[in-house]
Amino acid sequence: MSVGVLLMTHEAVGKALISAALHVMPKLPLCVDAVEVPPQADPEVMRTLTARHARELDQGEGVLVLADLYGATPCNIGLSLASLGVHLRCVSGLNLPMLLRVLNYADKPLDELVEIAASGGRGGIFIDHA
Repeated sequence: MSVGVLLMTHEAVGKALISAALHVMPKLPLCVDAVEVPPQADPEVMRTLTARHARELDQGEGVLVLADLYGATPCNIGLSLASLGVHLRCVSGLNLPMLLRVLNYADKPLDELVEIAASGGRGGIFIDHA
C-alpha cells in the first residue's frame, strides 16, 4: 500500500505537471491524479467529484493533496475533504520540484511526505544572485 497523490489546481495546471513528471519518470511510483477546477465551477459539485477521486486514490495510507495556491478554490476544496472522512494532508504552493520530490520518496508515510513535499517545493526555487 502507498499514499495516493491528488493535485488540486486551477484549470490546465495539474495535468501539465503530471505530464512533466512522466517526462522525468516514465513510470510514476505512486498513484497520481489531478482535479482541475474551471473558473465558473460550482464548488459543491467539484467537492463531490474531488471526494470521489480522493477515495479512489486512498489505498489505505491516505491521500496527499498538493494544491497550487493556498486560499484559492482548488485548495479550499482539497482541505474540505477531511470533513467528508477522507484521510488526507494538504500542502500548497505546488510546483514540479515538489511533485518530483514526493515521487522520489514514494515509500514514506503520509505525515513524512507532507514535509518532503514542502522541502521539495522550497528547494526547487533558485534565485540568480548575479
